[in-house]
Amino acid sequence: MTVLDNRPNTALLVIDVQKGVVADAHDRDRVVANIGHLVGRARSAGVDVVWIQHHDDGLVRDSEGWELVPELDRGEAEPLVHKSYGDAFEDTELEEVLADRGIGRLIVTGAATDQCVRCTLHGAFVRGYDATLVADAHTTSDLSRYGAPSPDEVIAHTNLYWQYQVAPGRTAGTVSAAAVDFARA
Repeated sequence: MTVLDNRPNTALLVIDVQKGVVADAHDRDRVVANIGHLVGRARSAGVDVVWIQHHDDGLVRDSEGWELVPELDRGEAEPLVHKSYGDAFEDTELEEVLADRGIGRLIVTGAATDQCVRCTLHGAFVRGYDATLVADAHTTSDLSRYGAPSPDEVIAHTNLYWQYQVAPGRTAGTVSAAAVDFARA
């Protein structure tokens, strides 16, 4: 249970599912479809969906690569948080958005697994949030030419270590998209 006071609500966090971020991502279509199903289920359950959108020198704001993928449709009333660091909490209004909605539990999806997803998971957890990673709703590109493991290994390793993440007063873990239970959230 979150250590944040008066934060009983849950949000689905969709991190950086942008054209330029997931263009060459591992298992892109399946991951985007899983995220799309989760977005629909969250909306049906009355759970907030919070969208995160990255920009930096390599992903210029308002460029085509910066846009969210066309398969996902952000609702007009759903918050959109712009960021320029890996951790979506750093120098953004994400904490304020979540606090205003009484959110203390995050269901995390998106890209890239080994960058913004991982940074945001850790950032949420150290700030007192419960943080659950959807094991089949995050992805990354192949960075093995730089010495990184293959994308499937990065994803599997992240799922493995987050499954066992613990800290006083907070919960973490992984769950498949099919097993996310927004009614319990």
